[in-house]
Amino acid sequence: MNFTSYLNYRKDVIFISIRQAKNNECTKDGRSWYVDLTYRDLLGKRCRYHSKKFATRREAKDHEAEFKVKIKTQTEFTNLTFKDLIQEHYQYQQDKVKVTTLSNYKNMMVYLEPLENIKLESFNIRHFEMWRQFMNSKPISTRYKNGVYKYLKALMNFGTKWYDINFVKVYNKMTNFTNPNERKKEMLFYTLDEFQRFLSVETNLKFRCAFQTLFYCGLRNGELRGLTWNDIDFNRSTLTVNKNIVKVPDPKTGKPYTVTSPKTSSSYRTIPIPNFLLKDLSDLYNDDANYYGFRESWYVFGNIDPLSATTLLDRKTKNAFMARVKDIRIHDFRHSCASLLIDSGANITLVAKYLGHTKIDETLNTYSHMYQNRLDTIVNIIELQNSRLNNKVIEAKPIILLEHKETLPEPEEESYDYEEYEMIKPKNKDDLVL
Repeated sequence: MNFTSYLNYRKDVIFISIRQAKNNECTKDGRSWYVDLTYRDLLGKRCRYHSKKFATRREAKDHEAEFKVKIKTQTEFTNLTFKDLIQEHYQYQQDKVKVTTLSNYKNMMVYLEPLENIKLESFNIRHFEMWRQFMNSKPISTRYKNGVYKYLKALMNFGTKWYDINFVKVYNKMTNFTNPNERKKEMLFYTLDEFQRFLSVETNLKFRCAFQTLFYCGLRNGELRGLTWNDIDFNRSTLTVNKNIVKVPDPKTGKPYTVTSPKTSSSYRTIPIPNFLLKDLSDLYNDDANYYGFRESWYVFGNIDPLSATTLLDRKTKNAFMARVKDIRIHDFRHSCASLLIDSGANITLVAKYLGHTKIDETLNTYSHMYQNRLDTIVNIIELQNSRLNNKVIEAKPIILLEHKETLPEPEEESYDYEEYEMIKPKNKDDLVL
């Protein structure tokens, strides 16, 4: 039973309304939105709630949601199950996370089915171990198992925060998934030579530009497909990443995709375009501009709608087969870009900024193995510096001893900070060590 049906069943809430105060009722700083609702408590007594005023309707809406949960926490939770908790959490997160995160929640809910009918108050470590065995029987990677495990912990934290469910005893005993026999997948990427062979079989200008942008600019799949012509500055030779296309249907537009913000705040970036790629993009722009109804808001790799992910994937697979090079993922073109930059000696800070990473640590952790290839370069630098030192003629100045002792410089007296370093004195003669 979800939250709405539960409240309808109990008839606790009579009506909920978000109102806006009149001009003469606003606060001095302009706050005017508030929550005004009437509900019945556990004793059936009719209560009126009037919140403080908020600056925006969104803030009042969030407060309304929190108060609804607060009303529910006043009821009995002995029958609340994980299924109820999953639904409540999903509903609570709808306006707080990206659509991709909500989609991931839905995909992971399937793996929590064994826990759905378990009451929250009776959840113990045996239930968790049973669920672990269920997860280990599934043909999914350890990384994804730990993703579901993290989702389960988020649900439990949500239950503790909003329903005061005590999960401490089982929470402290829970452990993540490990598999010592699972071999970590090797990161695939194209060398510059392999990419040139891959590109040599591509005859379509739009796809040539797409694969070159992936390889030389290091864009993510969704970032590439989200590029529009007004994101390309031909005068400054730059492109700007400010959108992302995800494979989640948009209920507002009815499109099979959704346009969202980039992955992180650091993913917003403007990067330079190589001259040879800029020329190809210019030719592509001239071709698209001949279409009827062309606008700058058209997608660079598409038109009114972006190029579908499957179309780009099929083209990539076909080219790899024809060029007789290994077939890598679309995201591996981004790894190829990082490999090219690192192998060419690019500064790690610039590589992180170019790829849109939040922290340098992310770049180092992802591509640290690529720096192993440059260890020989470090040794060569040391050898070079050492050889220069050996070849350099060092002129030693002779030491002239003076005849008169008085002319020799007096040695400087050693000074000690006795406040900081206190000498330990022996208590008696027997403690003296000769």
